Amino acid sequence: MTDRDEHLLDEIARRNWLVLATLVLFSLAWRSPEVSAGVLAGGLVAIGGYHWLHRSLRKLLDTPGQAGTGGYKFGYLIRLATLAIVLLLLIAVIRVNPVALAAGLSTVVLNLLWTAIKRLNPTRRQ
Repeated sequence: MTDRDEHLLDEIARRNWLVLATLVLFSLAWRSPEVSAGVLAGGLVAIGGYHWLHRSLRKLLDTPGQAGTGGYKFGYLIRLATLAIVLLLLIAVIRVNPVALAAGLSTVVLNLLWTAIKRLNPTRRQ
């Protein structure tokens, strides 16, 4: 594993914020606070889920044996239920724009796509 690979997850975590800021700036073109709020809310949910998953995987790798696996599986269900409840509250109670929310939720996916393309580019120096 190279030094570049060691810092990949931290680089992705930092770049998530850059991607979210870019999406929010693009959402300002609609001149609608609801759209910008939906993009921001979706991005915050996506980044929060990413950090929670990252922390859970680190904990799993640091805890050898079945105890770590069982805790990870239980935590996965808790994380999934929590994210579902947050999305339900955002859509049904707060009434954020669902299309904008989906755009914000794509923050981590866009970042991972960007990272994959960047790492596969053969003209880029390693």
